[in-house]
Amino acid sequence: MNFTYPKNERLKSKTTIGLLFSEGKSVSKYPLRLVYRQAEDDAEEKIKIGVSVSKKYFKKAVDRNYFKRVLRETYRLNKHLLLDNIQEPYSIMFFYQTKDKLSYQEINTKTIQLFEKFLQQVNKTPDSENKSEL
Repeated sequence: MNFTYPKNERLKSKTTIGLLFSEGKSVSKYPLRLVYRQAEDDAEEKIKIGVSVSKKYFKKAVDRNYFKRVLRETYRLNKHLLLDNIQEPYSIMFFYQTKDKLSYQEINTKTIQLFEKFLQQVNKTPDSENKSEL
């Protein structure tokens, strides 16, 4: 198992981030939010992820940087959940959206729940949706 977060997995492209906000879909598990969009087929990585913590909730950069580090760490340790269960490449933004200062364990648990919710939403097939409506 490769528990790394290399540079080529980091989302840095302004155009991709702009497309995420204009065309992306969202999944939430309080206080975390994931905005995702299927990437182009020629993408070299299965996942490109960016992390953000709002200045609205944490005025001090020290606090924002701490929560960004925690989010990157929880992603790094749990990314195998995503990589093992998706086929197409995705661009993802990962947000911490509350002024509450949760512990690392709470954030890690919420991250796992959020990734599972994301996988359920992404892996829905049109056939299973039609069957549930009948």
